[in-house]
Amino acid sequence: MHPSATSVLERSHVTISGATGPNKPTIVFLHGLGGDQSDWRLVAPHFEDQYQVVLMDLIGAGQSDQSAYQPTAKHGSLAGHADDLLQVLSALALHDVVFVGHSVASMIGVIAAVREPERFSKMVLVSPSPRFINENGYAGGFEQKDINELLAAMEGDYNGWSHGFAPVMMGQNESPELVMGLTNSFVRTNPEIAKHFARVTFFSDTRAELGFLTIPTLIVQSAHDIIAPLAVGTYINEQLADSRLKVIETGGHCPHLSAPQQTLSAMDHFLHHETVL
Repeated sequence: MHPSATSVLERSHVTISGATGPNKPTIVFLHGLGGDQSDWRLVAPHFEDQYQVVLMDLIGAGQSDQSAYQPTAKHGSLAGHADDLLQVLSALALHDVVFVGHSVASMIGVIAAVREPERFSKMVLVSPSPRFINENGYAGGFEQKDINELLAAMEGDYNGWSHGFAPVMMGQNESPELVMGLTNSFVRTNPEIAKHFARVTFFSDTRAELGFLTIPTLIVQSAHDIIAPLAVGTYINEQLADSRLKVIETGGHCPHLSAPQQTLSAMDHFLHHETVL
């Protein structure tokens, strides 16, 4: 039995703003690990004049239905979250959307777009990574032992880990307000769901999906990102059939928060001029 459109939208805490009307395009934003839809607060409002803006929470995050998170079944892989995204697009009868995803949500969007390409017109991948762990010939940024230690730290003291990891993710030199906002977002997340989703995220490998994505794509990459280094953005750009890479001179893993104007500039050029300056 398929869930009703209303239940799908409530489950993912979908919020809609901006332009309405039959000919208005839609832009959909999806946040990454430890965040929620408020992560887009410095970017999404910019598009409300021209787009119907759809924000949603990953199941298990933000104000989504926590009870819908299925760790041993659906949400044991990123494909389950891609299913959630596609169900939201189906419930809203959306096609040809602009999808904007951060970090792991970028790859959730890629999986969804490979599965149902007609629902997407353009992709914006902010700090994406198809695999975080280094492998022969591939530099993901982490050794296996690094990820094991990170997950062990989460397991041992989630609150303490949140306060330590947020500055690394946001960028050590960013404003205390941004770092505290991200810290609070981690702390608000159900620790058991956060730890499980982190394991799914850091052990995922979606490199094989990249060769099947034909939708025009912008990769927005921080110049100084420990979580998804520049080599990862370059790798994705090389693997995709139709992509362009914009490197933003900022630190951390969240350019949409640390450098929103530069991020918006890159997105505007991509969406309206086909080139990225």
